[in-house]
Amino acid sequence: MVSLHIANPMTTQISSRFDFLYRFISNFFNPMISLFIYFIYMSVEKYSLKEASVHFLPILILTIIPVMGWIIYRVRTGRYTNMDVSNRLQRKSLYYFAESCMVVYLIYFYWQTNLIDLVMLFILILLLVLHFSNLYIKSSMHTAYNVFVAALFYGMNWKIGVIWFLIAALVGFTRIKLKRHTLPEVLLGAGISIFVSFIYLYFSPA
Repeated sequence: MVSLHIANPMTTQISSRFDFLYRFISNFFNPMISLFIYFIYMSVEKYSLKEASVHFLPILILTIIPVMGWIIYRVRTGRYTNMDVSNRLQRKSLYYFAESCMVVYLIYFYWQTNLIDLVMLFILILLLVLHFSNLYIKSSMHTAYNVFVAALFYGMNWKIGVIWFLIAALVGFTRIKLKRHTLPEVLLGAGISIFVSFIYLYFSPA
């Protein structure tokens, strides 16, 4: 007996629209953009325009632009499958490169101010823990960093922090629906980030 399966055009169209929405949310709230949004907000809230440029430009030049450039270059040359770097083995080089950029920035900041940039230090700590977990399971960086961004916002404005935590949960959901991660990988990324975030909020100035 031959069984025929006829796809419902309406169901297919709805599914396609949801897939587009999942991709949009996942791409828009990728770790680099989410951190960029936080840094812009922090700069506006805490600094004058001149102070903001002095503080934020080194972060942009030494970390955000190099990491984005690294990913784009390796996608175009076929070394990474996609911009998410969703292959666990391919992520190794991304972790090493991003960690190096963070260390360079922290050294530069300390050299300029004799202070430690606590936010960037904890971004590096979170990256190192995710790197270690990647040896065994591909924990979700999207979820982890959006949870941490929620903690960063919470330290400045608890209402935005709560909203961003809900965004992080939504991002985690999209990662599963897009089959970039499994549920355990998303939960592990969230769990790691919640642990690091609690430590950050404890040590960060009130």
